[in-house]
Amino acid sequence: MTWTIHPLPTADAFGAHAAAWDGLLARLAPASAGGTAPTHPAATEGTSSSLRLGGLPFLESAFLQPLLAAFGTGHELLALRGPVQAPTAAALLTKGGRGQWTTFQPSQLPLGAWLSESGAALEPLAAELARALPGLTLAVGLTQLDSLYHPRPADTARWRGQDYIDTAWVDIDGPFEAYWEARGKNLRQNIRKQQKKLEASGIQTRLECLTHPDDVAPALAHYGRLEASGWKGNEGTAIAPGHPQYAFYLRMLQNFCRLGRARLYQYRFNDEVVAMDLCILGGDCIVILKTAYDEAHKAVSPSTLMRQQQFEEMFSEAAAGGPVRRIEFYGKVMEWHTRWTAEARSVYHGTCYRWGWVQSLHRALSARREAAADASPPAPATPAPAASVSATPPTTTEASPS
Repeated sequence: MTWTIHPLPTADAFGAHAAAWDGLLARLAPASAGGTAPTHPAATEGTSSSLRLGGLPFLESAFLQPLLAAFGTGHELLALRGPVQAPTAAALLTKGGRGQWTTFQPSQLPLGAWLSESGAALEPLAAELARALPGLTLAVGLTQLDSLYHPRPADTARWRGQDYIDTAWVDIDGPFEAYWEARGKNLRQNIRKQQKKLEASGIQTRLECLTHPDDVAPALAHYGRLEASGWKGNEGTAIAPGHPQYAFYLRMLQNFCRLGRARLYQYRFNDEVVAMDLCILGGDCIVILKTAYDEAHKAVSPSTLMRQQQFEEMFSEAAAGGPVRRIEFYGKVMEWHTRWTAEARSVYHGTCYRWGWVQSLHRALSARREAAADASPPAPATPAPAASVSATPPTTTEASPS
């Protein structure tokens, strides 16, 4: 099979291929599932086909098209392998350094925009793609690949894997009481202590779950206020109207609300929103995209209190037959993650070189630069050389603990 390349001067140009992209995504499954996408009984006629996915809602067109609209440059490419209406692999690509293309990877996207069927070897697919891309392509970078869906291949003369992060998840299995009893004693005691402190102060707590498209704009206003109370407010990166992030999250969350697969959790002290989670669902999985809390209440850990009640509700829903069986964090494992789970797996980058000598040259140049850096006094940071052919995308947004 061959790859066809489709320029994307606008996000709407991707929309013309959204059905083919989502159709391929609906056939994906964790590698351990034997290549058969799990189907939950709740997946009924008239429901988005992506409800049958194993947990990658952020790779759906409902997520990617708003992302392209907010952060695309108009120079992105869509690559489809095989029949355009029913591809066997697909990628959204952006130009890297000289001779390099990489998967589209804004920081709001947990994994690189790459789709290939379970069990398909990555190196041959990427090698085919390198030959199909315009210009002289020396390397193709596949960024932030989840080892659950794409087990990491061994390095070869033309393929190099690079460690990125470990990510954590929680399996919803059995009663919440058993899960909670397995948590650390310090977490359980700390939550009881904070709850008693709030009760003594006459503060009532309440968890809300918003799911309607009309809820999104007011919820983002609360979320932006929470982010602005911390370091993002000082750096000017908090979500706020007029910021590209705001436009993206508004449109994307409205899309998922219309599909019935967004959950905007708000945790209140009396009438005041003090913590929030922005979540989307796919198949048996809920992904926590972003977390924020009010720094003014940091001493009583509002996001930790929210998460305990939130997880208890999710376990209860699952016990009643609800579809969600896995909670994904999709961010670098931090100490606070380990309070909620002992599970972690790797997310990695892959680079496919057009020829083996390109990798050899790249490694030699990298080694030479490292040796020169070790031998020289510290100097101000400079941008990476344009000729670099190694996948080095920005870090994804990570949920913050309180």
